[in-house]
Amino acid sequence: MPNQIKVALLTHADGAHVGAYLKALAETEECGSVVLADPDGHWQDEAQQTLGDKLARTGRNVGGLLEAEQPELALVTMEAKLAPPVIDVALDAGCHVFAEKPACVRVEDFVPLVRKADSKHRYLMLALANRLNPEIVAARELIERGTLGRLYGVEAHLIADQTRLTRPAYQKTWFADRDRAAGGHLIWLGIHWLDLAMHISDSSIDQVAGFTTNIGGQPINVEDSATAALHFDNGMLGTMTSGYYLDKGYHSHIQVWGSDGWLRLSQMEDRPLRWSSTQGDKAGEVQIWEGSKQPRGYTPFVRAAVQACANMSDPPISSAHSLRALKTVFAIYAAAESGQTVQVGDVHIECAE
Repeated sequence: MPNQIKVALLTHADGAHVGAYLKALAETEECGSVVLADPDGHWQDEAQQTLGDKLARTGRNVGGLLEAEQPELALVTMEAKLAPPVIDVALDAGCHVFAEKPACVRVEDFVPLVRKADSKHRYLMLALANRLNPEIVAARELIERGTLGRLYGVEAHLIADQTRLTRPAYQKTWFADRDRAAGGHLIWLGIHWLDLAMHISDSSIDQVAGFTTNIGGQPINVEDSATAALHFDNGMLGTMTSGYYLDKGYHSHIQVWGSDGWLRLSQMEDRPLRWSSTQGDKAGEVQIWEGSKQPRGYTPFVRAAVQACANMSDPPISSAHSLRALKTVFAIYAAAESGQTVQVGDVHIECAE
């Protein structure tokens, strides 16, 4: 039997992806039991149905539940504005924390949580689950092996549907309110592709310039469109387009160019990874990755997080990289507001003093 831990699921009626997290915990062997803090009682029936005997306890009060149950990991999925104090309480209770992004509306609220997690030797993991998709793992390995040589540039875009923004029910959610969500498409979806660009290239974005707007004109208080120019600390340049433009579905890709070739990730396609290199037996040929796209999504990422906490092994994303992704997004917002290039490291100066 693997090492098993107790996981606390801390959420509320408007928590994101709760159903996916329940399924992931149910299927993760290292998760021995789950306790649920849900002040609205909204998820109790679904939790019972999905988790069965794994659901050990439900409650309305986060602090009381954590004190009584002492779980090793807290999975926090809450409205961004509400998340920081809950993460703080979980860290004080000695928990590792897995948090649905963005987990804050100001990066100043996330920095002290990372510091607290580090001081307590706890993980603070942001739910950037695409990292473990098989084609992403394969792309990172190709770049690590030097297949592309020295990296020159990256182009990324992630485009979703504008349709959701036209629905009155959506317009009333926290996702559509900057004061509650921090932003729109960029911080909810674009953050994934920014993180992946840094993850597969093993390089951090250190400078940004950008623009945001509500191009569709829907009655929402967040951007539906963002573009950014990116400078990486390895010297590479890049661009990012992040927007709600389509009637349905997604358009997405990440393309990387280097001195010895190129690589293209198109995750919505059946064969999501192809590349060409001037080196090796197949020099100059376009090669297509033949691996399986499964498993992918939240279940393998949650499983990896639970396993890391159970075994004190490397987590699927570090506290530092979780903060890095948030700082990059907030730097783009700052650049859009100021009309100037922003140093990513400067976005948390006031809270670092």
